Amino acid sequence: MTNQQQNNNQQENQVSKGIKNTAGAAFQAAHSALETTENAAMNVVDATTNAVNKAAKNVQNMGSNE
Repeated sequence: MTNQQQNNNQQENQVSKGIKNTAGAAFQAAHSALETTENAAMNVVDATTNAVNKAAKNVQNMGSNE
């Protein structure tokens, strides 16, 4: 193999590694964004559950005061 061929192979390998690293970083960013969205959604679910439970207790307390 000539030096030129070796240089070309090395350059191709570097380009391939660069593409893989960029794709990996993009997937990691997307994954982090999804986790953040999931956490926010679960916080909303928790807050809604707490509000419903509080409202139900208030209704029960109103019924027991009669």
